[in-house]
Amino acid sequence: MSLRSGTEDPERYLFVDRAVVYNPAAQADWTAKRLVWVPSERNGFEAASIREERGDEVVVELAENGKKSIVNKDDIQKMNPPKFSKVEDMAELTCLNEASVLHNLKDRYYSGLIYTYSGLFCVVINPYKNLPIYSENIIEMYRGKKRHEMPPHIYAISESAYRCMLQDREDQSILCTGESGAGKTENTKKVIQYLAHVASSHKGRKDHNIPPESPKPMKLQSGALFYGELERQLLQANPILESFGNAKTVKNDNSSRFGKFIRVNFDVTGYIVGANIETYLLEKSRAIRQAKDERTFHVFYQLLAGAGEHLKSDLLLEGFNSYRFLSNGNIPIPGQQDKDNFQETMEAMHIMSFSHEEILAMLKVVSSVLQFGNIVFKKERNTDQASMPDNTAAQKLCHLLGMNVMEFTRAILSPRIKVGRDYVQKAQTKEQADFAVEALAKATYERLFRWLVHRINRALDRTKRQGASFIGILDIAGFEIFLLNSFEQLCINYTNEKLQQLFNHTMFILEQEEYQREGIEWSFIDFGLDLQPCIDLIERPANPPGVLALLDEECWFPKATDRTFVEKLTQEQGTHTKFQKPRQLKDKADFCIIHYAGKVDYKADEWLMKNMDPLNDNVATLLHQSTDKFVAELWKDVDRIVGLDQVAGMNETAFGATYKTKKGMFRTVGQLYKESLTKLMATLRNTNPNFVRCIIPNHEKRAGKLEPHLVLDQLRCNGVLEGIRICRQGFPNRIVFQEFRQRYEILTPNAIPKGFMDGKQACERMIQALELDPNLFRIGQSKIFFRTGVLAHLEEERDLKITDIIISFQSVCRGFLARKAFAKKQQQLSALKVLQRNCAAYLKLRHWQWWRLFTKVKPLLQVTRQEEEMQAKDEELIKVKERQLKVENELVDMERKHQQLLEEKNILAEQLQAETELFAEAEEMRARLASRKQELEEILHDLESRVEEEEERNQSMQIEKKKMQSQIQDLEEQLDEEEAARQKLQLDKVTAEAKIKKLEEDIVLLEDQNSKFLKEKKLLEDRIGEATTLLTEEEEKAKNLSKMKNKQEMMMVDLEERLKKEEKTRQELEKAKRKLDAETTDLQDQIVEFQTHVEEMKSQLAKKEDELQTVLSRSDEEAAQKNNALKQVRELQAQLAELQEDLESEKICRSKAEKLKRDLSEELEALKTELEDTLDTTAAQQELRTKREQEVAELKKAIEEETKNHEAQIQEMRQRHGSALEELSEQLEQAKRFKANLEKNKQTLENGNKELVGEVKSLQQTKAESEHKRKKLEAQLQEFMARATEMERTKGDLAERSHKLQAELDNVSVLLEEAEKRNIKLVKDAESVGSQLQDTQELLQEETRQKLNLGSRVRQLEEEKNTLLEQQEEDEEARRNLEKQLQSVQAQLCDTKKKLDEDVGAMECLEEVKRKLQKDVELTAQRLEEKAMAMDKMEKTKTRLQQELEDLMVDLDHQRQIVSNLEKKQKKFDQLLAEEKNISARYAEERDRAEAEAREKETKALSMARALEEALEAKEELERFNKQLRAEMEDLMSSKDDVGKNVHELEKSKRALEQQVEEMRTQLEELEDELQATEDAKLRLEVNMQAMKAQFDRDLQARDEQGDEKKRALVKQVREMEAELEDERKQRSQAVASKKKLEMDLNEVEGQIEAANKGRDEAVKQLRKLQAQMKDYQRELEEARASRDEIFTQSKENEKKLKSLEAEILQLQEDHAASERARRHAELERDELADEISNSASGKTSLLEEKRRLEARITQLEEELEEEQGNMELLSERVRKSTLQVDALNTELAGERSAAQKSESARQQMERQNKELKAKLAELEGAVKSKFKASITALEAKVLQMEEQLEQEAKERGSANKIVRRSEKKLKEVMMQVEDERRHADQYKEQLEKSNSRMKQLKRQLEEAEEEATRANASRRKLQRELDDSIEATEGLTREVNALKSRLSRRSTPVSGFSSGRSGRRNLNLDGASVEMSDDDADSRTSDFNDTQVNAE
Repeated sequence: MSLRSGTEDPERYLFVDRAVVYNPAAQADWTAKRLVWVPSERNGFEAASIREERGDEVVVELAENGKKSIVNKDDIQKMNPPKFSKVEDMAELTCLNEASVLHNLKDRYYSGLIYTYSGLFCVVINPYKNLPIYSENIIEMYRGKKRHEMPPHIYAISESAYRCMLQDREDQSILCTGESGAGKTENTKKVIQYLAHVASSHKGRKDHNIPPESPKPMKLQSGALFYGELERQLLQANPILESFGNAKTVKNDNSSRFGKFIRVNFDVTGYIVGANIETYLLEKSRAIRQAKDERTFHVFYQLLAGAGEHLKSDLLLEGFNSYRFLSNGNIPIPGQQDKDNFQETMEAMHIMSFSHEEILAMLKVVSSVLQFGNIVFKKERNTDQASMPDNTAAQKLCHLLGMNVMEFTRAILSPRIKVGRDYVQKAQTKEQADFAVEALAKATYERLFRWLVHRINRALDRTKRQGASFIGILDIAGFEIFLLNSFEQLCINYTNEKLQQLFNHTMFILEQEEYQREGIEWSFIDFGLDLQPCIDLIERPANPPGVLALLDEECWFPKATDRTFVEKLTQEQGTHTKFQKPRQLKDKADFCIIHYAGKVDYKADEWLMKNMDPLNDNVATLLHQSTDKFVAELWKDVDRIVGLDQVAGMNETAFGATYKTKKGMFRTVGQLYKESLTKLMATLRNTNPNFVRCIIPNHEKRAGKLEPHLVLDQLRCNGVLEGIRICRQGFPNRIVFQEFRQRYEILTPNAIPKGFMDGKQACERMIQALELDPNLFRIGQSKIFFRTGVLAHLEEERDLKITDIIISFQSVCRGFLARKAFAKKQQQLSALKVLQRNCAAYLKLRHWQWWRLFTKVKPLLQVTRQEEEMQAKDEELIKVKERQLKVENELVDMERKHQQLLEEKNILAEQLQAETELFAEAEEMRARLASRKQELEEILHDLESRVEEEEERNQSMQIEKKKMQSQIQDLEEQLDEEEAARQKLQLDKVTAEAKIKKLEEDIVLLEDQNSKFLKEKKLLEDRIGEATTLLTEEEEKAKNLSKMKNKQEMMMVDLEERLKKEEKTRQELEKAKRKLDAETTDLQDQIVEFQTHVEEMKSQLAKKEDELQTVLSRSDEEAAQKNNALKQVRELQAQLAELQEDLESEKICRSKAEKLKRDLSEELEALKTELEDTLDTTAAQQELRTKREQEVAELKKAIEEETKNHEAQIQEMRQRHGSALEELSEQLEQAKRFKANLEKNKQTLENGNKELVGEVKSLQQTKAESEHKRKKLEAQLQEFMARATEMERTKGDLAERSHKLQAELDNVSVLLEEAEKRNIKLVKDAESVGSQLQDTQELLQEETRQKLNLGSRVRQLEEEKNTLLEQQEEDEEARRNLEKQLQSVQAQLCDTKKKLDEDVGAMECLEEVKRKLQKDVELTAQRLEEKAMAMDKMEKTKTRLQQELEDLMVDLDHQRQIVSNLEKKQKKFDQLLAEEKNISARYAEERDRAEAEAREKETKALSMARALEEALEAKEELERFNKQLRAEMEDLMSSKDDVGKNVHELEKSKRALEQQVEEMRTQLEELEDELQATEDAKLRLEVNMQAMKAQFDRDLQARDEQGDEKKRALVKQVREMEAELEDERKQRSQAVASKKKLEMDLNEVEGQIEAANKGRDEAVKQLRKLQAQMKDYQRELEEARASRDEIFTQSKENEKKLKSLEAEILQLQEDHAASERARRHAELERDELADEISNSASGKTSLLEEKRRLEARITQLEEELEEEQGNMELLSERVRKSTLQVDALNTELAGERSAAQKSESARQQMERQNKELKAKLAELEGAVKSKFKASITALEAKVLQMEEQLEQEAKERGSANKIVRRSEKKLKEVMMQVEDERRHADQYKEQLEKSNSRMKQLKRQLEEAEEEATRANASRRKLQRELDDSIEATEGLTREVNALKSRLSRRSTPVSGFSSGRSGRRNLNLDGASVEMSDDDADSRTSDFNDTQVNAE
């Protein structure tokens, strides 16, 4: 880490000296003085200590000079402890405020640390000097390191982005923003340098190093061979872009005048494979003019300074001072040479592989831009037209750009402009020509710059390797707030709003992920939505339109100006919360937008021009047609520019000078920028953003100087303070458990017991001991989170605690030392006394002889020594024995404990082995069963949902199809019939319309003439307006210039003459207008006549409508008669059909009868001789003939009467229907429109219903899924809630726009009142808690005082606010009055301007009045400003109170969240119980379903068997009838003589029989209708059964008792309906029996011939029915095949799903293996720990600690084993269910396959039987025809006549009936359609209500189920037993069902009855042919058959 460059250590500019930070003296000073931040004008904020508090004010002492001052409490900001000084990440500051952020940045900057993190931001302050922190060694130091491991640096940001891109495969972006000169471009270079070094694919880079002391490693001086070629090009793209896009400004010598987004592409391995650059908002106006001390783009100076003589001559270059566009001449940049920079740019172009021709062409364009400025225009003397006296500059320009000089000058001075359809050459003024030249210069340079960027991109993207991901570097200007801001600033600020929204959103997402990862309960707030109102204000397209949309809209209007744009903007957005009007009338700003960084005043001068960016299109076409290919390529998109003719239309007043675009390609600058910004934001949103905020410390470019106010403004604009605001809402301070315990355990000495404890538990106990408010902290998984200010409070408490401890320690030490010194003194005193005494005794005894002898003898005596030695030895023995006993006892104890531990260890090892084996087996079983279960559940859900959806869709689609077909047929018939009736009316209508059209055309011509005159009038009025404008201008000049009065009077005289002329022309126009008025009056009279005629026609139509109403009333009365007539018509149609069939057969017989007649005539001639003998027979025959003739005559009379009656009825009906058809046509059209609307509503409602149904199904499915999916659902619910909150916020924004400021203030007052109430409650709570907490009484009292002060202050603020509101209202009223007075005065001024000729003195008086009023207005404006300042102060206090209120509300919300989370946990537990209960309910439901299906199938089998028996009986009867017919035909052939009698009798009997047959048919039809009704009821019941079953299946959380009751009720209903069906079948059998009896009676009465006819007819009908049934069955077979194919495809999909599930099983097995490895690792750890326990018997304390650890580990393992066992049990149950379901599916598939095979065999049998029946019928028809040939010949002639008459009558009657039927049908259908549509609408509404109520019911049922789940804890074991019993019962039922199936299959073989499988399918057998149908298909087929019968009728 000790890298040095020269003499400077780079670590000094990267790392912080912690010794300075952790200075105990600074800590003590902070705690003692209570330091805070106080606002200062010079330093921004100054440190001060609080001395005294006086209500809302505080007395503070400044730390710098000791001065005392009084400051408001709201202006004070807390100071962080010294621990947080020079912190690397400002988000870690416990006190997050502006002062702390500024102080931290200032300290770091003064220490040489220019990089600082602020959450997601990396804040960079420009050092204005070269730092040694960008060398290759520093790059290597940061390479591969994480962000928190190294100090802040741009390399750390780049490294984290690069690593995230490689690891997560996610695109990254680095957003560099800031003011000009803040260092954005340099940091962008450093990012590219780092990426080029780290991600370079060049292998030889170690051989060539950049010298570490070089301050600019980006240069290619020594690093030309350092990188690969692509990396070199990427690095060399910057010098080219800088030369063409950078310029010197006041703030920055190398300022980027454009924004860029550099996209560096990487491959999969992380190497750079290409790059792409996108640019935004080039400041092209700098190419033509510059401010003082500023330069244009570098390339101009580099070209003029560095070009050689040859190049200068080619490019026609001159000196610096000879170019007008170089406003300030040659301004050198200190430290740089333009000549050297030019050579570097050329080298960079060569490295980028620019060709020589391209470089020369680019330089030509650059020179041409300079030549544009040298073109000089002059104004001609007499006219305003511009001229070009000297065209040398134009010649040079045209030579460089490849144009013709004459064409160029013509295009500039007199361009061709399109007026209407013609082109006109319009002379340009000097100003217009100058503007056109400057616009062309700007556009040329902008196109050159775009081409250059495109060319660089083409060079960088030339690699063939495909980029897998990219890192984007955004270098764009930051937020700009000038005194007056223009269109460019709006675009930049709009971009920064979007970028800040992106930052807020990403910060919100990261905070959310952090809190979710740590398990923190926090209500998530999307702070990105805070900026949405301002963004909407700028970009919203409509309702109401935003700034850009209104600007684009104004660009389209011809007379639009910047002022009209501002007026429209204030009109549309005046009530917007982020929009403000200028407060003063003298304000230069037009409007104000409140951005997140502050209020910005905008001046809308030339916004329309800037947005349109107009050009001289004539010159543009010349440039497009240039001989220079490069210039032509630059101007290839000429069609998209805005021409001068379009801009001229904005200032012209001519009528019709509309604003049109060329070929629809015109795009405004705002639109293009908005599109590019949306693309940029889309790419940024798809990336992981990294934010870099560059800050300029001072405007003097001095190193080491920092201006606080400037930095604060930039922090506000850059969004750093916005990010801090977001941090304050959450828990910004977070500490790891270990660090928190280590630092703050001193505050809770007895909270944590001795021994080991988990960090989380220890922190929880510490928090409990600290008694912190739960809202102030959150405990996560690895960290503890705190709100702002909590850590500072804890630091204060810690410091106080440490001071107390040190004081106590010092007192104990001092006491100990004092006591020790005192004891020493006492010992010294006692020793002195002893010494004195001994000395006195010695002095007495020293001369005594015995004493001398004693002293000499005593050492020789040893007795006394032995005793002493023995005593010492005994004492030593005793001590040694005691030690030995202690050691032996300890050894015994240790051995016993050791043995116990060994035994426990062995037992645990055995248990662990057994449990591991069981766990492994259970885990394998669980994995298999889980995978199997998931597969089967998914298969089941998919199959069930698909089957149900397909069935429902098929049914609904078939029903709708039939309805629509019938409606279409009816409508087509109605239309065909109505066309004939309409034609008559249309003829009359056409004639009337032709007349009306002629009149209308005349009126149109007159209106056109009138409009032309009006246009001319408007033109004249516009000219008059121009004259008035000139007058006003002259008046204004007269005010200021007294010398020009005479000239003005002369001008006035001229103007008066013009006015007289204009008045003359106006009089002429008025005369013409009078003429036109006379003509218009004539025309109006004619129109009135036509209107009277139209009214007469309308009256006639009304009469006809009245008649139609009477007809309708009659038709309503005759509705019953018509119904009867319809029945008769049906019967007649049936008779006609039968008669036509008979006629066809009799015609055939007639030809045969003629042959027989000839034979008979010959026989008659032969038998004439025998006539005499046979007179009796002939007389009888004559009598019969006379009778027949009489009957025929009677029939003719009756037919004639009937024809007359029918003709009369037909005429009446025709008249009625002719009148009714018109009404019907109108009603039809109305009905069609109404129907179309209803169909649209229906579709929308159906879509809504489908979506609702889909949502319900998805919710029900997701409830049954696993906990993993449940978590996903919770995330989705959170997203939905976020969207809902977004929608609510948008609604709130729209509502707030409609409200005024008073409503907002009322809301604020309500909030303040609520805050008072809450404060009062908090005071009460604090008082109640104060009784319990005696130690903290003083703090609580201070808090209560503060709260009371706050309450009183809130009241004062409310009073002040009310007074201010009243004052504001009064001021507003006064201002309004003044505005009204101003308006009136202005109106008077206008009047006086018009009457200048009459009274000049009066005008001067009015001007004086105006001045006085202006003074009054200025005074009122000053008052308004003062009051606005007062309001701002109030708003500050209000915001502070709102923040406190927000904190209080956050506390309440968190407490509510805790309660809701507890409730959620309870609900989750209840849901687990409900799932177990649902499992038991499913088994019971399956059992009940099996029973119900078995019963239903038994009843269906019996009913179908009965139907088969009836069909067989009918077949036998037909065979008997056939036999009888054969016998009768033989008898007839034998009895030829009695032909006439038989025929006559046959006819009579035939008529009688036909009547009886018709009666029987009607009875049969009624019976069939009843049977159909019963069958429909049965089908409905079955459908209801299925629907109830589906509901029963879907309701997963339904109760068992309710399910049983519903099931019993359904079974009862089914039984009752089955009983009803059996009764109806009995009735049907009785009816059939009565029918048989009647048929027997008829057979006895009518005889054999009638029976034969009837048998034949019935056989033919039955054959047709059989054919129709055959078609239906074939259709059903095809559908069955299609369903079989679908089943096969579904089975294949299921197999695929099985394979995928097997793959998932493999993954689970791998996971299981990983868990086993982890388990083995744990076991190894356990064994190692056990070995350590066994080995480490030396230390008792260590053994105990290890034993505790092992016990904790064992308990964890036991808990995990218990959890795994519980999971295994659940999985085993689920697997059992899944296996049962799979078996059921396999059986169903087998049944389906067998049923398909049976259906194919049955189809073949049906085809064979059909062929046989056809052959038999053909034989029968031939036999019958041959028998009847002879008997019918005599009657054919008469019958033919009767038939012809009958056919005519039948045709007429049929046509009449058809007309009647159609008209009635039309009437009924129209009425029914209207009623149906209403009914449908009501039904859809009811369905919606039902669906809503259904959703509510489902929710209620879910809640009830959850409540019942709580009760079901006790009955769970019983339910498990019942489950086992139910499983056994279901197995028995399945066996019984299989037995029943086998019996049914045995029974169905001889009779071919119905056999049904599990899927509820029927095999319908008719005459030995079987067709397979499902229950639903059969139901649908029956309904289809009924519909077809109805349609046939």
